[in-house]
Amino acid sequence: MSVFKRLLRSPEGVAGVAILILLVLTALLAPLAFPGDPLSIVGPALVPPFTDPGLPLGTDRLGRDVLAALMHGAGTSLAVGIAAAAMAMIAGSLVGTLAGFAGGIVDEALMRVVDAFQIVPSFLLALAFVSVTGASLTVVIVAIALGAWTGPARLARAEVLSIRERDYVAAARVLGMRPLEIAIREVLPNALPPVLALSSVIVAQAVLTEAALSFLGLGDPNVVTWGSMIAEGRNVLRSAPFLSIVPGIALMLTVLGVYLFSEGLAEALARRRSRA
Repeated sequence: MSVFKRLLRSPEGVAGVAILILLVLTALLAPLAFPGDPLSIVGPALVPPFTDPGLPLGTDRLGRDVLAALMHGAGTSLAVGIAAAAMAMIAGSLVGTLAGFAGGIVDEALMRVVDAFQIVPSFLLALAFVSVTGASLTVVIVAIALGAWTGPARLARAEVLSIRERDYVAAARVLGMRPLEIAIREVLPNALPPVLALSSVIVAQAVLTEAALSFLGLGDPNVVTWGSMIAEGRNVLRSAPFLSIVPGIALMLTVLGVYLFSEGLAEALARRRSRA
């Protein structure tokens, strides 16, 4: 039975997949449902939700469509989460594989670099990096990845340490393969499955970090995000609480969906290992 089928057998996995599919569909349909600029003014300011058929979720302080911003913000959160997670997973897996396979002074040097990055909390590292380099979507993605690659690196190293002495690795040495080639072609693919289970957690952390940076005004001002929507609504929290509640619920559901998906995936991988 495939991992995906095992994933769909768990309640957490089904709920997580359903939420993530909804998020992806929202992001894909946003340009079709609202092809214009989501930051453009489309009506009077502070229209309450469900009072105007053309503006189902109302408008913000400047008269911008909350629903349009919400749907476009889904695409931003998805892009940041996936890109930051991919960057962190690639960097961490390569560093962990090289450290575990090479051993000795290479292992010590690379692990001390990992320790140096882990000393600083990931959000403070992202905050400092964005503050120094300037706010843009690319910078935010790199900043989040800088604080997230250490977890995959440590896990990949631990897996490689248990794999590098196995028979197929020894056979590759006998065949004359170079050490770097063995590490990348033989060891890394077998060390990846446990590391990939971290990807969903990194995606959730990336979404929250991006929202926090945008809330503090350090996100890309030309891109609509849920964090900037929450920050916009805090100034009128008493008179128009929906401006912060709506994107807050979307952010909560996204993180919940990723968490449930990761729980289901971890359970599916555990079942597969137990039967292997």
